[in-house]
Amino acid sequence: MRVFCLFVLVVFVISAPVFGASREMVQLQRDVSLLQDDVRSLQRTVDEKLATLNTLIQQTLDNVNKANTNVAVLDSNLRDKLRDQEKMVAAPVAGLNSRLEQMASEFQALKETIADMNGRMGKLQAQVTDLGSTIKVLSSPPPPPPGLGVSPEGPPPGTSAESLYSNALRDQSGGRFDLALQQFTDYVAWFGDTDLAPNAQFYIGSIQYNRGEFESALKSFDMVLEKYPQNNKTLDARYMKGMSLVKMGQRNAAVQEFRALIKTAPSSEQATKSKAQLKILGMPYAPAASRKRR
Repeated sequence: MRVFCLFVLVVFVISAPVFGASREMVQLQRDVSLLQDDVRSLQRTVDEKLATLNTLIQQTLDNVNKANTNVAVLDSNLRDKLRDQEKMVAAPVAGLNSRLEQMASEFQALKETIADMNGRMGKLQAQVTDLGSTIKVLSSPPPPPPGLGVSPEGPPPGTSAESLYSNALRDQSGGRFDLALQQFTDYVAWFGDTDLAPNAQFYIGSIQYNRGEFESALKSFDMVLEKYPQNNKTLDARYMKGMSLVKMGQRNAAVQEFRALIKTAPSSEQATKSKAQLKILGMPYAPAASRKRR
């Protein structure tokens, strides 16, 4: 009995550390198991959060794609509307521009027509004046008898201003230029203070110009401008003076004469012809300084 008790006591002493170690191991295993549970729980939480985040990111991407699609559609619609508006506006504007250009052309043509009419009216007035003179000649009484006499510087007896001028015009129209030139010269010498004296002086220059006597023609046209500054042949004389200077090779003087005529009577027929001559000469209608001041 005493041996049995001793045996039991020895067994208890030997097994006591082993039992304590097993309990610590069990506690450690329990802690490890709890830790693994926490890790698994955390992993599930992380996975759930990541899944939620992926879902949100996917939704955001979908929304961004939809927004891009909507913006592209809106941009396309806006461009289409702008093109439609441009077409709707461009056509009337183009038509308006075309109409304005047409009106400007018509207005320019009207101005040229008016200028031409003014020139024709001036010529018609001169012809009416010449016709009136001719009528006066035809209706004038017969010349006085030869015995009365006149001063040596005056016209021959029986010669009147009307008859001399009418005869000169008739000879000029008939191509008898020598006789016409002499008669116009006599008219200016004898009847230089009459209304038709500027016409006679102008016709003298015209005959000389047509003959190629440009220096003599220049002097005759200058005489019209200097001695009879305001008459129905002033513009014609100034234009023909310019043409005489062109024929004589005095280009700069001719340009000045044409420009002076345009400035004096810009709407006249002679101004239109002067512009044409300046264009032929390659010169502007006005000097460079004048154009800058404007």
